[in-house]
Amino acid sequence: MSNPPVTITYYLEIMSSWCAWAEPAWAELQARYAGRVNFQWKIALMSPADFPATRAQCDWYYQRSGLVMRSPFRLDSGWLEPARQGDYRAPNEVAEAARELGAAGDVVRLALSHAAMREGRKIGDLAVAVAVAAKAAKLHPVKLRARAASAAICARVAASTAEFHAHQISQRPAFILTDAIGDKAVFSGLVTAAPLAAAIDGMLADCAAYASHAAQHAPLPG
Repeated sequence: MSNPPVTITYYLEIMSSWCAWAEPAWAELQARYAGRVNFQWKIALMSPADFPATRAQCDWYYQRSGLVMRSPFRLDSGWLEPARQGDYRAPNEVAEAARELGAAGDVVRLALSHAAMREGRKIGDLAVAVAVAAKAAKLHPVKLRARAASAAICARVAASTAEFHAHQISQRPAFILTDAIGDKAVFSGLVTAAPLAAAIDGMLADCAAYASHAAQHAPLPG
């Protein structure tokens, strides 16, 4: 089977509530375009200053986002630890390490997000994040923890975060769509499937048209 002509890259932060709200759209797109689009995700760490300073602030944000999303539940701010001063790299590095150990899909990310946003578990702690991820993906916790704490994983997360910023965007979730004919679409901060689907449909149609032309006509004259 040939490679899909369209690739969508999802930049996310495990501790971002808006990324949590975007997960149903991501799942919907993967189901709708299975086999026709290449899906991948990358970590884009939030800066420490981006996190709420107190649970009261976090609850205020969750009340607002829950209203915007028409959610029947409010996210749980119990994961927030002011003493961390916005350092929540651990769950992101655990997700990246789990991928390297074979859990390449969304299972670990979703488990970590659910543990924090719905259960209020303090996954900013490496041990807690490892326990959640290891259970979700049936990975060896000692191996997972060692890999998550490695310099290689730290560097990879830093690199994907820098790649995110190189697109000159600041909001997560972000979705970068590229295709075989050189087109690129950037969506930053949107959490619904419709606008992404419209862009994907346009790209697929254009790529199909180019392929049809190539099949019926000679290459560009020299």
